Amino acid sequence: MQAVTVKKLLKQGPIVLDGAMATELEKRGVQTDSALWSATAMLDHPEAIAAVHRSYFDAGARITITNTYQASVPAFVQAGIAAPRARQLIQDAVSIAKQARTDYATSHPDFQALIAGSIGSYGAYLADGSEYTGKYQLDEAGYQDFHRERLELITQVGVDLLALETMPKFDEVQALVRLINQKWPEQHYWVSFSIADPQTLCDGTPLAEAAAWVAQQPNVEAVGVNCTTLENIAPALTTLRAAVDIPLIVYPNSGDEYDPITKTWQPTARSHQFDSYVPKWLANGAQIIGGCCRTTPEDIATIARLVK
Repeated sequence: MQAVTVKKLLKQGPIVLDGAMATELEKRGVQTDSALWSATAMLDHPEAIAAVHRSYFDAGARITITNTYQASVPAFVQAGIAAPRARQLIQDAVSIAKQARTDYATSHPDFQALIAGSIGSYGAYLADGSEYTGKYQLDEAGYQDFHRERLELITQVGVDLLALETMPKFDEVQALVRLINQKWPEQHYWVSFSIADPQTLCDGTPLAEAAAWVAQQPNVEAVGVNCTTLENIAPALTTLRAAVDIPLIVYPNSGDEYDPITKTWQPTARSHQFDSYVPKWLANGAQIIGGCCRTTPEDIATIARLVK
């Protein structure tokens, strides 16, 4: 694990995060229109995952997220994969990201980057779009039981920090953070919410309230929002900046619109307009900026150029 940290990278200026995994896997011939989504690539195309990580390093990303967002043991088991194999696949996803970083650094001597272990919400596991609605409910023990095994697998291999991302429900975040604090008290992480609007989580919790709670937790590196529209980012940053004084992370989708039934995206007139939005995000206090669904290395390169 590198000595570089979020704090050290931030001393050099805002940090560029990577972009979509599934979109780039599709370009490489990997089918992602299943309940496993991008995790499907772990079965037959691990080399494609490594290539995606490298493409984002080339674009200027200095944090890359592991391909574990949709990769939980229950999801693999439902797809007919035995649990021991599923556990190995999750750990392999972390190892692929770490090896991609090592390989890239071999030919780029000054290169430094962080590996963030992706922890998607329970809604992501349901594969019905409910990470964008929050229309599901477990109790605290239920959330912790769901997340515990993947956390154990990822932390065993080792990541620089965890990405608790596309989180639509405040009670799930609280359960998850409490579990991390209890079982992995030295593990750093960020929390990125799924929002209904720039002031509100999908479950109706005020974004400011949820962010303020997160900011008080130990080892949190950043708080923010992801996989929302480009237009929502600037006002969400205004909400966040008034509530917390820790680094703010934002990584919206490309502007395409998602259909949870067909699990496909459709371009819109506002797709991939990062050059129009990033300067305002920087002015509104964003310190870690990347892209989520449907974003590309070209989008990340645009962000990197504007950050510089």
